[in-house]
Amino acid sequence: MRLDGKIVAISGATGGIGRELCEYFAKMGATLLLVDRNPERSLSLARELEAKHGISAEHITLDLEDIARVREVADELAEREIDYLVLNAGAYSIPRHKCSTGYDNVFQINFVSPYFLARKLLPTVRERGGRVVAVGSIAHRYSHIDRADVDFSTRKKASLVYGNAKRHLMFALYALDPTGEGIAIAHPGITQTNITAHYPKLVYAIIKYPMKVIFMRPRKACLPIICGLFEGCRENEWIGPRIFDVWGRPKKSILKGCPPDEAAEIAKRAEKIYKELDC
Repeated sequence: MRLDGKIVAISGATGGIGRELCEYFAKMGATLLLVDRNPERSLSLARELEAKHGISAEHITLDLEDIARVREVADELAEREIDYLVLNAGAYSIPRHKCSTGYDNVFQINFVSPYFLARKLLPTVRERGGRVVAVGSIAHRYSHIDRADVDFSTRKKASLVYGNAKRHLMFALYALDPTGEGIAIAHPGITQTNITAHYPKLVYAIIKYPMKVIFMRPRKACLPIICGLFEGCRENEWIGPRIFDVWGRPKKSILKGCPPDEAAEIAKRAEKIYKELDC
């Protein structure tokens, strides 16, 4: 399928998955807006894609920890009338601190800021027949919401903190568009990216080569996300590798691990956060 004449904005454009996505989108003829916190790498990638595929690509600087900049970028993307928004950027095991919003930075990077962008831009994207595609994670299964510790700022285990944020993002987005007309949730399974390179150096040196053999490479792992551009996900549906959510070609399946009352609470909390920040 082609994306000629379509504008695709993608966050985390220069990471392992992001770079492969940009390569696919450019090959399909899309105009690209690389929304990334690293201007040098992003601009270099934009020039490379333009020269290789004859498309137009631009860089937009965005650090998801900076909510003021998130607001500015949301307004800019609305003015540009984008057709697709791909929420790919994420962070796993990083130094922890509170952002200016008062939320833990892992929670903000993986949920608060992506949800704000999706909530702000979904009406425009839907009007143009496009879609917001969010990268989910199997880590959402590791956590359940905690009313006393919403952003898991007291937790130390990276998988729980990351999983909690992804759980919030995924089920908050389902509530925005239960019919799946304008939303898709996709996940790459497990692949070797910056997120999976969080182990101690000695451990990672031992496991990185077996990982390359066992798990899909980023180029194949990003296929479910591409499918999300062309096929939405109804409530509790997502697109990912068909074999144990880790290997194989993309397949849509049903999520069963989040009770309706928990999903409703996540949606309510997401809207509360959005209204607090939309000023």
